[in-house]
Amino acid sequence: MNSADYALNMRGISKTFPGVKALSDVNFSVKFGTVHAVVGENGAGKSTLMKVLSGSYQPTSGTIEVGGVEARLRRPADAQALGIRMVHQELNLVPDLTVAENVYLGRMPGKWGFLDKKDMLQKATTVLKEQGTAIDPQERLGNLSISQQQLVEIAKAYAADPRIIVLDEPTSSLSEHETAALFRILRKMRDAGIAIVYISHRLKEVLEIADEVTVLRDGSMIETRPIAGVSASDMIQLMVGREVSNVFPKSPAKIGEPVLRVNAISDGVNFRDVSFDVREGEILGLIGLVGAGRTEVARAIFGLANVVQGTLTLNGKNVIINSPAEAVKAGIAYVPEDRKGDGIIPAMSIRENISLPVLKRLTTLGRIRRNADRSLADQYVKKFSISPPDPERRVNLLSGGNQQKTVIAKWLAATPSVLILDEPTRGVDVGAKAEIHHIIGQLVADGMAVVMISSELPEVLGVCDRIVVMRDGQASPPIDRQDLTEERIMALATGEEVA
Repeated sequence: MNSADYALNMRGISKTFPGVKALSDVNFSVKFGTVHAVVGENGAGKSTLMKVLSGSYQPTSGTIEVGGVEARLRRPADAQALGIRMVHQELNLVPDLTVAENVYLGRMPGKWGFLDKKDMLQKATTVLKEQGTAIDPQERLGNLSISQQQLVEIAKAYAADPRIIVLDEPTSSLSEHETAALFRILRKMRDAGIAIVYISHRLKEVLEIADEVTVLRDGSMIETRPIAGVSASDMIQLMVGREVSNVFPKSPAKIGEPVLRVNAISDGVNFRDVSFDVREGEILGLIGLVGAGRTEVARAIFGLANVVQGTLTLNGKNVIINSPAEAVKAGIAYVPEDRKGDGIIPAMSIRENISLPVLKRLTTLGRIRRNADRSLADQYVKKFSISPPDPERRVNLLSGGNQQKTVIAKWLAATPSVLILDEPTRGVDVGAKAEIHHIIGQLVADGMAVVMISSELPEVLGVCDRIVVMRDGQASPPIDRQDLTEERIMALATGEEVA
């Protein structure tokens, strides 16, 4: 191995926390001018390995070479000084600054201590244009959607001229169109000699963008292979040590009468004249390019935004919902897209998170009945196979898949008749995806009506009974799954075809 060809060599990396060996003798090397994917189930050690590379963690043992020279990465600033840039799945931006200020955060151009705003704006405009986004660099970052903020995070790393860039689930909230634009940028960076580490649970994307792939399992490196000749099923078997035959199984369920009817609703800003219904035992997919209004519709139904026109009908009765509390009381639950920001209280336990929406039910004379509280948590931990199975464990210490199962459990504890799931498998591994879809399958088999928003077309086509395609704030009528293909969905989402 010629070390001059390698941007990164991590040799014999182990990392031990009290009582836990997170990494065990991992060897990981990335060549200049390549996209090297890292895959593995949640808890496999991917994030720990990248935190060692970023200087956030110190390895218990092992060495790191950057560009053939041994490096001591004691803190993130050391890694950044060597040209290592991280794009985290959980955003690391400042909402009250503009897009341009976030792109150049910590590196704002200027002279003699004065900021050159014009230069910064021009540079940010160029970077965003190259990335293929229509984001205004002068817009306040906090006004953007999660997916748009993710694109800004990627632009921030790209603008720093990295030697090595690590992307952790970069497409988890991007549409197919935005993902294609990102891949164009990654190929351009690769051709410029940058080493790209690409962490993703979306194996189709790994096969499309990567040159090599490394599989981690239980803190150990299982294998590194050239992507040529590797299939998704090969990677799954290496990741989980078993065969996962169908990640998106369609569970049989008897479809009954409409539970929720959405009648020509508008919020006056993000969507207008949206109509659909969802029936007992049905999974209705809501899909479209980012910015099409999918999440905004869900938030409005749940009382997080105003409905200025139109009506909602639940079990045959018109309802007016002005708050989440009113939505829960009416029988509607919403699992949000931003799991960390909106779905969980990180410092609370699994038990406390699950109990939150139903505390009134668990309370007598102002005091929580501890036996009822614990019993409820135990029930859902067992039912959803939340791991580790300790209701008192802080929820931020769980893997992404187990956090998501906790969020779903939390809202199911409120016994809704309609469950809205916004990107339910975003950022979770292939095993957890199958488990989450098994849970959803059980719910519809029991007669629940489910609305599912997803950016993954195979997921939507795999599990949904009917699909509504949104574009520019407007919705198609529901279309039966057998009448749709990935190509037709994209044609409807981009306006190439009218439903």
